[in-house]
Amino acid sequence: MSSDRPADPQKDTIAALAAALEEISQSDGSTFFDAEWEDQKAAVWSRALKLLDHRARSVGELRQRLKDLDLPTAVVNEVVEDLQRAGLLDDAHFAREWVRQRHHHKGKSRAVLRRELAEKLISAELQEEALAMIDDADERAVATTLAAKKARSVTVAPASYEEYQKVLRRIVGVLARRGYPQGMSLSVAREQLDQRIDDLGGAPGYDDD
Repeated sequence: MSSDRPADPQKDTIAALAAALEEISQSDGSTFFDAEWEDQKAAVWSRALKLLDHRARSVGELRQRLKDLDLPTAVVNEVVEDLQRAGLLDDAHFAREWVRQRHHHKGKSRAVLRRELAEKLISAELQEEALAMIDDADERAVATTLAAKKARSVTVAPASYEEYQKVLRRIVGVLARRGYPQGMSLSVAREQLDQRIDDLGGAPGYDDD
């Protein structure tokens, strides 16, 4: 039964970090050993391990978090470079996973995801490469799912144009907060609200005439 259990990425990260640290510690064939430097480096590795164990991070984000802990900049930079060489920090992979998970599981739009990646200090080039995984059809499909979910909270068909508009604004708001374009948000919200009203036996397509 245990063989069917999915891999634990956090445990894999810990194991990989430990192995990389061991490899790096044995890779220097020189006879000179700076005990103070190595102690500082071990402390930075320990903090980096804890941060990466909590969640994946970009190169810039991890570097900044370590510096914010008042750890020596030179030591932080060397540890970050070690992590990159070991393949444990990879901005391209981080960006793709960030986009995949937050688009499909959180319903975030490309606009919001681009802003989030910039906040994580991902380069503009890597942002666009990751966001290319989402096309217009993907974005509309996720927006439709969000709008349909909100529309299902309507239990009585609106009795007037004013009530219809009030409910429509609520659905549009769900999409707007996730960064979807205004035109798409309104179109998808109206489509799903009209479908919900039809399911309830009402008359969709209210207008202001």
